[in-house]
Amino acid sequence: MGRWRLVWQPWRCRKPPAFPATALHPRNASTFPLTQQPLPPLAQTMARYLRSLEPLVSPEELEQSKQLVAEFGAPGGEGERLQARLQRRAARMENWITDWWVQSTYLESRLPLAVHSSPAVVLPKQDFNDWKGQLRFAAKLIAGVLDFKAKIDYQTLLVEYSRGYPLCMDQYSRIFASCRLPGPKHDSVLLPPPGRRPATYITVVRNFQFFQLEVYNSDGTPLTVDQLHSQLHRIRGQSWKTDKEPLGVLTSDHRHTWGQAYTTLMRDKLNRESARAIQRSLFTVCLDAPVLKVSDARAGSRLAAQMLHGGGSYSNSGNRWFDKTLQFIVGEDGSCGVLYEQAVAEGPPVATIIDHVLDYCKDPDPVRAPLIPLPLPKKLYFYFTPEIKRDIEHAKQNLDILITDLDISCFTYHGFGKEFLKRLGLSPDSVLQVALQLAYYRAHGELCATVESASLRRFHRGRTETIRSTTSAALAFVQAMADENCQASEKLSLLQEAVKVHSALTEQALDGQGIDRHLLGLKLEAIADGFRVPELFMDTSYAVASYWKLSTGQVAARTDCVMCYGPLVPDGYAVCYNPLPAHVNFSVTAFNCCQETNAEHLAGSLQRALDDVGALLGNSKDGGS
Repeated sequence: MGRWRLVWQPWRCRKPPAFPATALHPRNASTFPLTQQPLPPLAQTMARYLRSLEPLVSPEELEQSKQLVAEFGAPGGEGERLQARLQRRAARMENWITDWWVQSTYLESRLPLAVHSSPAVVLPKQDFNDWKGQLRFAAKLIAGVLDFKAKIDYQTLLVEYSRGYPLCMDQYSRIFASCRLPGPKHDSVLLPPPGRRPATYITVVRNFQFFQLEVYNSDGTPLTVDQLHSQLHRIRGQSWKTDKEPLGVLTSDHRHTWGQAYTTLMRDKLNRESARAIQRSLFTVCLDAPVLKVSDARAGSRLAAQMLHGGGSYSNSGNRWFDKTLQFIVGEDGSCGVLYEQAVAEGPPVATIIDHVLDYCKDPDPVRAPLIPLPLPKKLYFYFTPEIKRDIEHAKQNLDILITDLDISCFTYHGFGKEFLKRLGLSPDSVLQVALQLAYYRAHGELCATVESASLRRFHRGRTETIRSTTSAALAFVQAMADENCQASEKLSLLQEAVKVHSALTEQALDGQGIDRHLLGLKLEAIADGFRVPELFMDTSYAVASYWKLSTGQVAARTDCVMCYGPLVPDGYAVCYNPLPAHVNFSVTAFNCCQETNAEHLAGSLQRALDDVGALLGNSKDGGS
C-alpha cells in the first residue's frame, strides 16, 4: 500500500523563542475528542449510487449499471472482499480515507495549481489607493494573522461547532509553515516537525523578489504593526528593480514540468537555501503592483482573476509561490485576497482565519511601541542558469495561455439572502444548489454531473465528501419550470421536494454516509493490493456520473467575500458562492477553448433562475449586479 501513502516531510529549524506555559481551555482544539469517520455499509452505498445515476443516464445504461452493481455486491463477490479489507484498514488507521484521498486528488494530480486547483478568496476592496496605504494595511494584516496563530501556539483556539457537532481542528496545526513540493510522479507536503514551534518568519514578495521577514522579537513576542510597517518600507526600498526574472511563475506550471525544473533549480546551494526559506516560512505576503483599470461592470471579475492567477507573467503572477499553503495578496490599488493550496487545508479554516484578520484590521492601531532597531529583512537570491531561464520562459508562455483561456464572471445577487430562506425553514445551500440546476438546464437543455463539497470535520482528520446535487427531484423541478402548462403551486411543490432531497443528501454526507469517498476507497483498495479494477468502475455510467461538468462550492464566511477557482473539466464550469444575510456573492468560471460553455451566459441564467425561485417562494424582489 506504499504507493498510496501520503507523503509528509517534516523539516528542522533552529530552536525558536520559548512560549510561556498556558492552561488549556476545557474545550480547547487540541484536547477535544472526536469519533472516527465511519465506513458506510456496502449495500447502502450501492443503492445510493444507482439512485444518483437516474437523472444522468439512459434507461438502458441504468439497467446495465444495475447488473454490474448486483454482481459487485453479490455474497462472496468482489465488493464484499474489498469492503472487508476497508474495514480492517479503518480499524487500524486514524482515518481510513483521508490519506488516500489527499494523495489521489491532490498530490498525484499533474495539472497546474494555478486556476485548476488552488482557490482564491476575493476580499472587500480596501480604502487606499497608493503604496503607502498598501504597506500600512499589509502590516496590520500580518499582525492579524500572527494574532490568530497565537491561539494555535498558546493552545487557546476554541473548538468550532457545526449543527451541534464539534469539528476537527487538525488542519489549523498544519496550515502555517507548510508547503507543497513538486515531484516527477507525485508531489509531497513539507510540514513543520510535530511538537515544535515552526519558523519565526514570513515571506514577502514584491516585483518578483522574495524576502525573509522575521516577525517575532527575540523574546517570542510578535512585531508590532509599526515595526512590521517599518520593515515593509525597507523591503520596498530593496525591491525597486522591475527587470527581475519572475521565478514564482515556475510554480504555476504543469506539476511534472515544474518538478523537472525544480530538480534543476535545487542543484545550486544558493537556490536550495532560498527555496527552502520560502517553503518553510509561516505564510507569504504578495505586495502587488496596480493593474490596468477596467469598467465597473468587469471590475469584480478582473479582481477575482488577479487573486486566482496574478494576471499573467508581465503582471503579478511572478509575485506568487503557488505551492505555498497560505498567500495573502495586497495590491497598491486597495485590492486584496487570499490564495491557498488545498493539500493541507480546505476553505472553512481559511475563511475563519480571514474573518479574524479582517476584524483585527478594523480595530484601531494599538499604542505605538518605541521602535527597536531590527535586522534588515533578508533578500533571497537565486542563481539563474540558462536552463532555468528557459524553464521560466516556458512557464510564462504556459501560464499566459491558461490565463487567456480562463473565462470568469463575478456578480452579487441582491434579490434575497440566506435570512429570507431561513425564515421559510429552507436550507440556503440547498435552494442555491437547486437554482444552479435550473440555470444549467436552461443554458444547456440537460442536467450534468454536479459536485459540491461537504465537510467531514466532525470526524477525526476528516476532510470532505461529495454531495451529488443532480437528483431526480431536481430534474422533475427544472422540467416543470420549462412547462408552460404547469401551475405555480405544482412548481413550488417540486421545488420544495428538490430542496428536501438535497438537504437529505447533505446530511448523509456530513454524517460520513456519502458514496464518493467509499467508492474511491473500494477502487483504491483493489489497485493497492494488485486486484483488477472492478467492472463497476469501468462502466460508462460511472464515468458520466463522475465527470463533474458543474463544480460548486460554498464559502460561508462572515466577510463579504467570494471564492473562485477553475472548472474541473475542459467543458465544465466552477460556481462558488457566499450566502450572506441579504445577498449572495457568486463567481462563475469556464474555459474559452470550449465553445459550449460561457461564464457570463451561465451567470445571467443563474440570476434569472434565482429570481424565479424567489418568486415561487414569495419574494417579489429581483436582484443582480
